[in-house]
Amino acid sequence: MRDQRLDKLAQVITQYSTSIRKGDLVAIVCDQVAFPAVEAVYEAAIKAGAHPCWVPASEDLTEIMLEQATDAQIEYVSPLQMNLVESADVFIKFWAETNTRRFSDIEPERLAKQSAARKPFLTRFMNRAAEGELRWCGTLFPTPASAQDAEMSMRAYEDFVFRAGLLHLDDPIAAWRKLAEQQARLCEWLQQRKVLRFRHPGTGRNDETDLTVDVDGGTWINCCGHENFPDGEVFAGPQGVDGVVHYTFPGVYQGREVEGIRLEFKGGRCVDASASKNEAFLISMLDMDEGARTLGEIAIGTNYAIKQFTKHTLFDEKIGGTFHAAVGAGYPESGSSNESGLHWDMVCDMRPSNDTPGGTIEADGEVFHRDGQFLQSGWPGM
Repeated sequence: MRDQRLDKLAQVITQYSTSIRKGDLVAIVCDQVAFPAVEAVYEAAIKAGAHPCWVPASEDLTEIMLEQATDAQIEYVSPLQMNLVESADVFIKFWAETNTRRFSDIEPERLAKQSAARKPFLTRFMNRAAEGELRWCGTLFPTPASAQDAEMSMRAYEDFVFRAGLLHLDDPIAAWRKLAEQQARLCEWLQQRKVLRFRHPGTGRNDETDLTVDVDGGTWINCCGHENFPDGEVFAGPQGVDGVVHYTFPGVYQGREVEGIRLEFKGGRCVDASASKNEAFLISMLDMDEGARTLGEIAIGTNYAIKQFTKHTLFDEKIGGTFHAAVGAGYPESGSSNESGLHWDMVCDMRPSNDTPGGTIEADGEVFHRDGQFLQSGWPGM
């Protein structure tokens, strides 16, 4: 008998996140380890009158490709994948890693080639989503590997995952609609502003953040449980960026953990990058294509049910009291036109701790976010 929380998750994803309708072609993409979640979503989609299909993914096969394939094979753009992104009405992705460090021994250049090869798929995916032709949601199926990364027992991690999605509540859909209303007020306010400034003093060891982002012409997007689940952020497409950001948390991408990331931006592009661990991997990703060094997203985390760093971006970028900035591809609906095979969210904590004071976020010179909290009532909060 499957975990009943998966049925609750399936209900939220199909009825609220993607609003599956009769006749929709629904692609459910994941590794076989997440098959209990596939069953739950498949059953809910059938009840909605849709046409669900499971599209298997496999870390094992990806590992074989990266280890043994020629460059031409790695860079090949499959017409089957492109047909999938053109045909589906709804795209549901379950992340379910069985070994989060599986690709640690793969040369960074090969990982960069693989990511760059995703550019046509990713670009078409984002464009169809922006045009309203594709509804999608990415979520996580808890595995022992992810629990180990988060330094939790499997039972504790499952509770963390489902509580982050507000699935412990009697009516999680109502809770997500309430957050949507709070974030709508925040987005409306931000839409009238032109320049954001993110400042954090760091530890006093030359690791401060002072990043100025031009958002004039961008569109603030209310992320309230539709494309990501769990969710909880507002973001816009940067029109320009200058300054320095030191990311509080390690950046995790392709199973690589990069610590102490420092990025310097001038005229909208990253002109200098360094890290205290896995710097070569960071540079390889930033150099994969022309768009990888451009900031594609600036965002503020609003999910105060998520309080701790778990080394999984789905949760970490939503932590209430943080902001994140993604290098690489931007979402067209947010006002970004940047294209890349890379989209890497990196998170900076603005909350005070025992070691450091908190930070501030300004909009056109007005501080509206201090020490991880919004300063106006009616916006997301504790």
